[in-house]
Amino acid sequence: MEKELSILLTKLQGIAQTGKRYGKDVFDQERYEELSQVTKQLMACLYPTVTKREIEILVDRDEGYATPKVDVRAVVFNQEGKLLLVKEKSDHSWALPGGWADIGYSPKEIAEKETMEEAGITVKAKRLIAVLDKAKHPYPPALTYVYKFFIRCEPLAGTIQTGIETSDVGYFSLSEIYTLSLSKERTIMENYQMIFADYLKEKNEIVCD
Repeated sequence: MEKELSILLTKLQGIAQTGKRYGKDVFDQERYEELSQVTKQLMACLYPTVTKREIEILVDRDEGYATPKVDVRAVVFNQEGKLLLVKEKSDHSWALPGGWADIGYSPKEIAEKETMEEAGITVKAKRLIAVLDKAKHPYPPALTYVYKFFIRCEPLAGTIQTGIETSDVGYFSLSEIYTLSLSKERTIMENYQMIFADYLKEKNEIVCD
C-alpha cells in the first residue's frame, strides 16, 4: 500500500508542477499551487522521517512539464565473470556504480564518469541492457518517479578503489551478491539476476518496461 500511495503522490506532484507551468490564468495557478501544498502535506504524513525542507526541495526544485528522473547504472564484469559493485557511504550497502543523470552528459558518459568516481577505474560504455520503470518493480517506496538505465561497460584501465561517496569496492559472483546487504533504492536482486542472465547469454537484447 505504501508504494502505491507514493506513486499516486508523485503523479499529484507532476500534475501540480505541470499545471503551474501551463495554467491559463491566475485562478489555475492558485489551484495548482494549492494542489502542490496538499501534496507536500501528504508526503510529510507518508514519510515522517523526511524533513519539511527536504520535501520542499524535492517538490519545488523542478519546473515546467513534469518528467521522470533518470538513474544510470554501470554494469562492469571482470575477466572472471564477476560484477563490479560499490558500497555506498550513505547507507553502508552495495550497489552498481551510478547515479542521477547530469545535464551535459549522455547516458553512456554518465556510466563512465560514475564508475571512475565511485570505483576508480576507466571503462568504456558499450550498450544498453535495460530501461526500467522503478515503480513497476519491487523497489522500496520513493518520493520521485524514476527510470533506471543499465549500461554494459568494458573495463579499460586502473585498479579499483573507493571514491568520495563509497567506502568499499569489489567484484562479486551472483551467489556472493545474494549474501550482501544491498542498497535497494539503487539496485535490487531482480536487477542482478537480469544482468547475469544478459552476461551469460550475450543476447544483446534491450529490456524495456
